[in-house]
Amino acid sequence: MEQTENGYAIQGVNLLEVAETFGSPLYVYDADTIISQYKRLNNAFGDVKLKIKYACKALTNLSVLKLLRAQGAGLDTVSIQEVRLGLLAGYQPEEILYTPNCVSFEEIRAAVEIGVQINIDNISILEQFGHEYGGLVPCCIRLNPHIMAGGHAHISVGHIDSKFGISVYQIPHVVRIVKTYGMNINGLHMHTGSDILDSEVFLHGAQILFDVAKEFQDLQFMDFGSGFKVAYRAGDVTTNIEDMGVRIGQKFREFCDSYGRELELWFEPGKFLVSESGYLLVKANVIKQTTSTMFVGVDSGQNHLIRPMMYDAYHEITNISNPNGTKRVYSIVGYICETDTLGYDRPLNEVREGDILAIHNGGAYAFAMSSNYNSRFRPAEVMIYQGVPHLIRKRETLDDLTRNQVVLDV
Repeated sequence: MEQTENGYAIQGVNLLEVAETFGSPLYVYDADTIISQYKRLNNAFGDVKLKIKYACKALTNLSVLKLLRAQGAGLDTVSIQEVRLGLLAGYQPEEILYTPNCVSFEEIRAAVEIGVQINIDNISILEQFGHEYGGLVPCCIRLNPHIMAGGHAHISVGHIDSKFGISVYQIPHVVRIVKTYGMNINGLHMHTGSDILDSEVFLHGAQILFDVAKEFQDLQFMDFGSGFKVAYRAGDVTTNIEDMGVRIGQKFREFCDSYGRELELWFEPGKFLVSESGYLLVKANVIKQTTSTMFVGVDSGQNHLIRPMMYDAYHEITNISNPNGTKRVYSIVGYICETDTLGYDRPLNEVREGDILAIHNGGAYAFAMSSNYNSRFRPAEVMIYQGVPHLIRKRETLDDLTRNQVVLDV
């Protein structure tokens, strides 16, 4: 989003006009930002055989999935429903990685029948998989490297108390299971968390995978997960992708030399690819002054963007209706019957009732985590692609809330 003489725009498209055309609240995505982020990551690793698997849990809209597939991305999924969305978006089964957690074996079977790459993260499922498929169906193993990393406890997933992955200390047991059933282990995987700044975290995890790889002679790839930090406010320190690409690329090439053949290096970015592309446009319904605070009450809330409440996440907010107004301090709150504060004590250009505010970083874990709490409708989604705004999801209606209800005759 950039400020022009005529207001704020994406690809030259005025955002106030977008809000007027499609209504508010409204999610708007900049396709150019998604493409740019993909190319930046893809170019960072030189001559390594890199595969980028978009972690689609961040944003599963089919148009976003198709956009990334057109760039060459594969897909990282965590549920059978995400797998099927990937197929609808045109991905081939072999382009899809399936990394579930705490699912039934029936769901694993369904994924095998589809033909996606299976990634197993607990010993119970590994034993069942070996018993049922032996070496007929290859699988990857997700390891827990016992690394504490990430910007919040809820998104740190590689530490010793995490539910994710098989502990690296259980590798001898894993090897016994694999040998007993003659399993075909074609990949090793780890994911330590989100909002990771330091390349050393990835290098530490990589060395753990390199050491474990000595136990498996038929690997085709190693997956380092993701967790790259993006900017949420001006001046934020972010992951140096280029430095990471050079350092990890060198270590990976050295590992492949010692392993005896070239493997593929996989990453699973979600937030990195789509977070900064998205904006949630909301309308100021009321300006409410109390004895201590000036509130702006908007036509959205935690039902549309739960990250500030769930993760204490900071999202920049801009008054795109009054870009030259006098700066005043506001707390921006939602219309949900909860304390759903989207931003505390924010200096904004003077907000008037009816103004449109843009909440930044609305691309990742925003619509994807939305709900119908308070029986509110989820918003429409628009993608600006090649300078044209396209509706990619209709706004919900009352029919959507009642469609699956079966009313009891009382």
